[in-house]
Amino acid sequence: MADLCVRAPAKINLHLEVLGLRPDGFHELAMVMQSIDLADTLRLRPTADGQISLQCDRSDLPTDGSNLIVKAGEMLRARSGFSELGAEIVLEKRIPIGAGLAGGSSNGAAALVGLNTLWGLGFRSQELHSMAAELGSDMPFCLDGGTQLCFGRGERLEALPPNADESPALLLVKHPAVSVSTPWAYGLCKQLRGDFYLESEADFEQRRQALRQAPLLQAIMGKAAWPPLRNDLQGVVEPEVETVRQALDLLRQAEHTLAVAMSGSGPSLFALFTSLVQARCAHEALAERLAQGGFEAWCCGFSDRGVSLIP
Repeated sequence: MADLCVRAPAKINLHLEVLGLRPDGFHELAMVMQSIDLADTLRLRPTADGQISLQCDRSDLPTDGSNLIVKAGEMLRARSGFSELGAEIVLEKRIPIGAGLAGGSSNGAAALVGLNTLWGLGFRSQELHSMAAELGSDMPFCLDGGTQLCFGRGERLEALPPNADESPALLLVKHPAVSVSTPWAYGLCKQLRGDFYLESEADFEQRRQALRQAPLLQAIMGKAAWPPLRNDLQGVVEPEVETVRQALDLLRQAEHTLAVAMSGSGPSLFALFTSLVQARCAHEALAERLAQGGFEAWCCGFSDRGVSLIP
């Protein structure tokens, strides 16, 4: 038995706008991220040997110091000053790997929350967010999750109120043999769209303000119809990755979709529906064609939280 369990949910991008380049070389982004109820589980047990060991039920996932779970644990221990702290961690994967769903970032965020509790360190939320931002652009969002505006590299967050009515559901599709390199996707975006990048902070802020007032936010809160979703990386990835084109074409054939888009840098695609029942009906209608194409699929709901301790 583990001493502590943490839930690490995936996310999708409901909006991803590449504004331009930052002085640090990263892209300046304006996004809306949404947690979904497809989640991994971390099981943690404390040790006093100064070792952070990670096991996973997926043999194709690295469990050494390159994994964000281990990196998060090492950073947390270093900041605590207690070098003897250790942990045995078991990761149960449900989020597909290399899918543009922030599975690795959510795992890292879950390690920060879980080990902070397991080791009794008492770091405040603001301190955990600061550490998360150092480790990865999506990690600060993954800590709190829900529905948030994300600016900068993704670390500047503005939470949105949850929909009081029934939240949308989605049919999520990915080919298990295909992954998309995030640096490659952004590099291609710069190559193809760089001439249109904004350059000044004033221009960046103008686009942020436009997103704050966009029809999409009214749709998320159930007050308006869903507009087409924008993902600037989809425009450069879709022509280059055949399975992305195939999956988008299949999802666009589903009945009663609210919107269809790629998440993050891909290769995961999703269609939104008003309810989980409709998402499951669409999955059933497309199941044979998805299987013929070699695709995996999940029916998921929106989630109003990020990583959380499991009682």
